[in-house]
Order: sequence, then C-alpha cells, then structure tokens
Amino acid sequence: MTDGFDLGGVVVATTLAYAADADAPAGLAVDYDRFAAHCDWLIDNGCRGVGPNGSLGEYSSLTDEERRKVVKVAVDAVGGRGLVIAGVHGVGWHQAQQWARYAKEDGADAVLLLPPIVYRANESELIEHYRRVAEVGLPIMAYNNPIDTKVDLTPDILAKLAEIPEVVAVKEFSGDVRRILEIKELCDLDVIAGADDLLFEALVAGADGWFAGFPNAFPSEAVEIYDLVKAGSISEARELYSHLVAAFRWDSRTEFVQAIKLSIDIVGGSYGGPTRPPRGPLSAEHERRLRADLARAREYLGSREAVTA
Repeated sequence: MTDGFDLGGVVVATTLAYAADADAPAGLAVDYDRFAAHCDWLIDNGCRGVGPNGSLGEYSSLTDEERRKVVKVAVDAVGGRGLVIAGVHGVGWHQAQQWARYAKEDGADAVLLLPPIVYRANESELIEHYRRVAEVGLPIMAYNNPIDTKVDLTPDILAKLAEIPEVVAVKEFSGDVRRILEIKELCDLDVIAGADDLLFEALVAGADGWFAGFPNAFPSEAVEIYDLVKAGSISEARELYSHLVAAFRWDSRTEFVQAIKLSIDIVGGSYGGPTRPPRGPLSAEHERRLRADLARAREYLGSREAVTA
C-alpha cells in the first residue's frame, strides 16, 4: 500500500467486446452491453478491479469517443465494488494528460500510464511525461513494458518517478523478477506483477498486486492463486499455477489479445469475440496450440472440481 491507495488483489486488464456493424470502423462497433457484463462478471468472481483501455483493450484501435465511453461504462458496471484503473497512454504527455482528465471526470480511481508511445523518450522526457500527467491529481501506475515501447523504466528511473506523489505503483513487465526487490530497495512504489507467466514468481518475490490478462478467462482461479501466495500457501498456489501457466504464457506473445479473447470464448462465462485491425484472427497453428494449452488447464480444473464435489 502506498499513500493509502491499496492495489492488492487482481485487477484485470479488460478485453473489449465488439459487434458486427457495417457503419463502424472495420465493421465492428464496440458492444458496450457485453463489455459492462464482462466487467460485472470479473468483479463477481472476486477480482479487485478492472483496467479498461490498455493494450488488451485495444485502445489504439478506438475512436476518441469510444475510448472515453469505455471508461464510463466500466465505472458504471463496477459500481464502486472495486477499482477502475484507466489506461491513458498517449504519444506525448499532452495527450495522456487529457485522457487522464477525462478518466478523472468519468469516475476512474487511478490511471495506468506507459511512457510516450511510438517515440523513444530519454530520461528527462520520461520524468516530464509522468510529472505532467500527475498534474491531473489521480494516482498513477507507471507501466514498464520495454518489449513494446522500447523504453525501459529501470529501477533507478522508477526511483526518480517515485518522487512524484501521484506515482504510486509500477506495473512491471520487463520479465526480470529480480527487479521487484531492487525497486523496493530504492523507493516505496507498489510493484504490480504485469506478466501472467511470471505471476507466481513475482508474488513470491514480494509483488503487491497483479494487473492481469488471463484472468479475463480464469478470474476465480487467478484470485485463488493470488490469495494462496499472500496467505503463505506456496505449494498449493504453485500446484494450481503450474496447470495454468502454459495458457498464461500467451499473455507475453504478440498475439496475446487474440489468444485471450478466444480463451474467454472457449472457457465460457463471458464473451471474447473478434479483434479490430491491425489485429486479425489467430493462425490455425496458433489456435491449435492455444486450444491444447487450454484443454490441459481445463482438464486439471475439472478433476479438481470432481474431487471436491
């Protein structure tokens, strides 16, 4: 917990539902009703909150009007039962700051903020980016994703960002679990696990929360893993995680959006559906591999349910 803002638990980087509409971009209109139902379902399954307009929410494929309405729908759907942490990513701080203003006006509890997208910013530009968005006054979870942004928020840089009062956490997606303790040695940011296939290791190393992708398909199981580790039941958590991690690895692959949406549809309980360009459907080989990973996970979960029935 940092400055009274508790980020513990599983916050889901939400997928976004679309419906066929010839007049909408790429023939797909945002299905706000299905999106609201999905947010409600995640909260009902024990998730701490939702994170609309992240990469998994295909924010870069949305119109400005759609992008703002997505946050409003998430806030209404959650209805105060959990957190709404809105993605406010932009090419420059002036754009990200405006999205943060909208998020604040529309009731979000905090924002998730990448470094400037597209442009490879230097250290002084990074600090200015976060300082300017902080002027809006919402808590900020910095997002370190050097794989996609080519900008690495190293522990030393994060220590400088932590001097900005509104920057309270970092979603860590570098893939280097060693950084968790290093960040905590240098500053008081909450470290949030960002890669689903490093979740168990990150939590054992001391991560405070999980900003997650695959809980879109496995919400209750994800919450169980998190709760078991936090309760010190490491063996039980590892057992469950070991049967899900093959599916979770898709969260770190190029096709993660398509894979997680298809996983929702296969597992059931909610709706995944298609993606907007530039993303197309999974290749036949990728779909075959994903279905095999999911089948193994579901077989284990089914056997576990049979034992407890």
